[in-house]
Amino acid sequence: MSTLTARKSLAERLKAGLQEGIQYAQGKINLRTAEIPQAPPKFSSKSVVMLRQSAGMSQAVFARLLNVSSKTIQSWEQGQRQPSQAAQRMLQVFQEQPEMVYQVVGIAQAASGVLSKKAGSQKRVYSVGKTSKKGN
Repeated sequence: MSTLTARKSLAERLKAGLQEGIQYAQGKINLRTAEIPQAPPKFSSKSVVMLRQSAGMSQAVFARLLNVSSKTIQSWEQGQRQPSQAAQRMLQVFQEQPEMVYQVVGIAQAASGVLSKKAGSQKRVYSVGKTSKKGN
């Protein structure tokens, strides 16, 4: 069993806080500060579709990139569900730094924008995972 420690009264906590503030103002102590990042931007169903299409990816490849299921991508794009805050942050990172995401997840050549032409159309070539050279 754990023992409960008595919580200091509000007056005691306020007094301690004021004393720390005075010591800080006098330069006797340094207070730790941390910068809190902004919340990720909201992604509408349209913006998810546009982001995926601008990357030239199918729903399956985009889902694999974000480590979610294809059904999750479909539900986001159809407006049935909203991406979680973590997913919104990942979408933001991909939107702003796609090359970094490609590199981290192991998509070769996508970061440099290599395109292959086939019958007059442009198609992005993605290679997920590690590749090996044969014959050398």
